[in-house]
Amino acid sequence: MRIPAPIYQAMIAHSQFELPHEACGLLAADASGALRMGYCLTNTDSSPVSYTIDPMEHFRAMQHAERNGWDIVGVFHSHPHGAAVPSAVDRRQALDTDWIYVVVGPAETSKPEVRAYRIRDGAATEEPVSVF
Repeated sequence: MRIPAPIYQAMIAHSQFELPHEACGLLAADASGALRMGYCLTNTDSSPVSYTIDPMEHFRAMQHAERNGWDIVGVFHSHPHGAAVPSAVDRRQALDTDWIYVVVGPAETSKPEVRAYRIRDGAATEEPVSVF
């Protein structure tokens, strides 16, 4: 997965800003699959171990993406104290098999990892991440 540096940096910054809670957001790509936007959104759970994207913000992100000819292609969230690996809850809640799932962690560190996964039937397969 190729992530533009501004989106990569925004995911990390959002993850650190939301400490001690998990941060979350959506990812949009153009028709060629190139990431164009990372939407840093509100975690309505306000929890260090779970996230739920604010429904109104989700809807607005979808509208913005559609206006620009993009599709929502994935989600990102952070693990404040844990590794950048999907948890059992993350794997269970991953309902869209076409989406990319990005995990930032541990967000509490100065240089958290950013890792991407495809999740199908509860199994996570890591996708290589490159930043450009």
